[in-house]
Amino acid sequence: MEIQADIINFKVPVENNKTLFVWNILPGPSEVWVYESVYAAFSHFGALFSVRICPNAAVVHPGYYAIVKFYSAAHAGRAQEATNNTGVFQEAPLKVRLCTQQNPGFLQNVRPLSSTKCYDLANYYLGFNGWSLHIVTMKDISQLDEKENLSLLEEVQTPTLKYGCIVELIFTEYQVRCRGYGVAQEFVEKDADPLEKITKRAKLQKWAKERAVADAFQRVLLVVLGNGKVAVECRPDPDAIVPDDETNGIIQVADISWSEFDPEDDDDELLADITLNLTSES
Repeated sequence: MEIQADIINFKVPVENNKTLFVWNILPGPSEVWVYESVYAAFSHFGALFSVRICPNAAVVHPGYYAIVKFYSAAHAGRAQEATNNTGVFQEAPLKVRLCTQQNPGFLQNVRPLSSTKCYDLANYYLGFNGWSLHIVTMKDISQLDEKENLSLLEEVQTPTLKYGCIVELIFTEYQVRCRGYGVAQEFVEKDADPLEKITKRAKLQKWAKERAVADAFQRVLLVVLGNGKVAVECRPDPDAIVPDDETNGIIQVADISWSEFDPEDDDDELLADITLNLTSES
């Protein structure tokens, strides 16, 4: 049955109905040529998370098989129907099937997309002008750790550089905004060269921003309708109710209402609270 609406989230796709297994791929001029041909053929149907090309086993005739992952189950289904038993980019027909076997553990360990993948996916569905990113704050929070962990730092000879970042995604057309948080840290020798410290600070700022962006996109859902229209929703952090015997190892962060303070004045305090909570629970 035709899917009337498809839900796209910013996570690595692991579902069977988003993954195609393609075989009977003939040898080409090179493996790179085969990859580009497969990618071009299937990206025509929708945004792709990945294309993996593998050579056939030695006991089988020369050639390749491919694993193609879509973000959308609807796109994967249409691609399978359109390309199965057709040559597409070669004379012999391809064999294309939706994957039927899945390790249950994959579904329990869904990973967020990288910030780069998030950008690509957002641009595909919303266009370059359909959303924007605002860095609310970027702070060196190394001193916060020192203040809260003086006794621990006395035993640790290597100081830590740590940066925290808060970003906000803005979907103006949909009147939706959501924030994400990221922290990055790295040890640095006390007598390290000043240039090395500057390089590490720049790297940590980049990592903190990338993690904040990925965290913000985790709250975003794209609802793609059958007519091609897209709606954007931002999921708030739910108040998770977890039994006492299942709370070991879980990081608890206090619920914060954005309406209770001026973000321009209190972003630093918010970032400090989040960092200290993470530090105390780790």
